[in-house]
Amino acid sequence: MRVLVLGGDGFCGWPTSLYLSDRGHDITIVDNLSRRNIDNELEVQSLTPIRPIGERLRVWKEVTGREIGYENLDLATEYDRLVRLLEEVQPDAIVHFAEQRAAPYSMRTTHSKRYTVDNNVRATHNLLVAMVATGSTAALAHLGTMGVYGYGWSGSAPIPEGYLTVKVPTPDGDLEREILHPANPGSVYHMTKTLDQLMFAFYAKNDGLRVTDLHQGIVWGTQTDQTARDERLINRFDYDGDYGTVLNRFLMQAAIGHPLTVHGSGGQTRAFIHIRDTVRCIEIAITNPPPVGSQPMVLNQITETHRVRDLAKLVSEITGAEIANLPNPRQEADENDLVVRNDQFLALGLNPTTLSNGLLEEVSQIADKYKHRVDPTKIIARSTWREGMQTSEDLITEIETGE
Repeated sequence: MRVLVLGGDGFCGWPTSLYLSDRGHDITIVDNLSRRNIDNELEVQSLTPIRPIGERLRVWKEVTGREIGYENLDLATEYDRLVRLLEEVQPDAIVHFAEQRAAPYSMRTTHSKRYTVDNNVRATHNLLVAMVATGSTAALAHLGTMGVYGYGWSGSAPIPEGYLTVKVPTPDGDLEREILHPANPGSVYHMTKTLDQLMFAFYAKNDGLRVTDLHQGIVWGTQTDQTARDERLINRFDYDGDYGTVLNRFLMQAAIGHPLTVHGSGGQTRAFIHIRDTVRCIEIAITNPPPVGSQPMVLNQITETHRVRDLAKLVSEITGAEIANLPNPRQEADENDLVVRNDQFLALGLNPTTLSNGLLEEVSQIADKYKHRVDPTKIIARSTWREGMQTSEDLITEIETGE
């Protein structure tokens, strides 16, 4: 298959590009390197050393003999170039990762809120319009998020894969209707993902686009079989307060002897998936698209759920790290249940990597190996969800200095 991977230089996009290339697909990466520019803005780098995109692609060809194309293109602002690229490549499938992906960063400042909406919403809509304008029949797989459902309001009821059957009362009796599961975003980033799914529903209905929306949990793990072939191919490991996922932060903190920072009670339940399973799920999605004329297929791309405090306890037991509780910078419930259906991916052949099987590898091969690259001043999350919500600076200083 000819596959465009939009955002193919990023944390999920890079290993997906290599995995699909290794599986024999013809890959072209489209990326404006905005994630690298945000590193410069935040003055922080991946814990793992990330080589320039050109070097990455040269090394991949050296070790495999396979070539991956690359276009530096901004989907949100360069619509005409996008149209020309679709006409030139005529892809069989498009994988859409090209969005600002961090909830804390999306809440950091007025600028980051506006950038997240401008980039994410415009990029997605430009892509859909360009596909219609060029007559593209490509299967589109989009990386969404479990965060569109929100956390806690559904209680112990299982979250279905995208759609909910509801009864609408009328004078003549109840009518059954299938609707998108109600959205309950918890950040500007999550809000853009809810807008994405409405755009997908419209363009699937109006223009017959084939769309799969992957509502993904938190991705953990760094390496896939492909990125591990040469250190110059290594994937990102973000640990900072804006882009570092909770598990990455815990692993890095344990490696340098920093207490594991649990926000609030740690009772927040989150869904998780290993990066190896993410790339496999992407291939499953693009090779099993919905038929023309159907509503978007929504798949919950998760393999397990854990409470944050339980994750901290697990890492603490493995590494001996202490645990510290900090005020929660997010506006969210202190405790929540999360029951998620993922039957479709399991039925299509997903064999998950669990935390119990993969965590020690992350501790020894990534966190310990690269701990000399840590900037301790970037560890604590300082982005807050509203003005007046302050992280305790005194407690942060005490944790950072050990005083």
